[in-house]
Amino acid sequence: MTMGHTTRNPIRPDPELESPENVSPRRGPIRRVLRWLGFSCVLIAALIFGGFLRFADSVTTLKPPAEPRADAIIVLTGGYQRIDQAVELLQKGAGKRLLISGAHPSTTPTQIRRMTQGSADLFSCCVDIGYDALDTIGNAEEASNWIHAKGYKSILVVTNNYHMPRSLAELSYVDPDIEFIPYPVVNSDLKTRDWFTDPNALRVMLAEYAKVLLAGGRNILGLRHTGLRSASLADQN
Repeated sequence: MTMGHTTRNPIRPDPELESPENVSPRRGPIRRVLRWLGFSCVLIAALIFGGFLRFADSVTTLKPPAEPRADAIIVLTGGYQRIDQAVELLQKGAGKRLLISGAHPSTTPTQIRRMTQGSADLFSCCVDIGYDALDTIGNAEEASNWIHAKGYKSILVVTNNYHMPRSLAELSYVDPDIEFIPYPVVNSDLKTRDWFTDPNALRVMLAEYAKVLLAGGRNILGLRHTGLRSASLADQN
């Protein structure tokens, strides 16, 4: 450096800082994929939760028609409370005939009549008992065979309120041209507004909602199995 003249030395970057190994990428492909996966999981969880709230609201607010009337009545077995209600509807003339679908093979008509306190004449003339259905899909298939054999166009469907959405979905899938009218039997655990505080009621609702989702996906993809006892035995043979 000389008097009156200043020489400036340029600032040179540290070569170690410029090394590509020390420069972290702002957005790598893995980070982007993980971020989108996170967003997708949150969105799916929100849709499932929202769907459950909608399902629970539709179930707990479902009410039977004030003056039920149809060509016939179908009750899906799962408790004598359902069958009692269906027999009462038949006695009142809400339908011409009743199908009790999905009865266990060891259950006799006499046992069902005694449990429901129905008259022998009523059961003799107007009640059919189906033993072929193994599950809700089987109920729909068994009901469809009965409906077409009798030539009915409108059907009162009797089952528990939480079971009604899946039952109607399966019935409509098998027979889209038939009018199915829901007649829900209210589960005792779901009669109170704060049913969600009851572990048993919440467990039933969550389990049924999961079955509704599985049934919907299965019907969309066409991955249906036979729900009839006779078809299962035929496949085994």
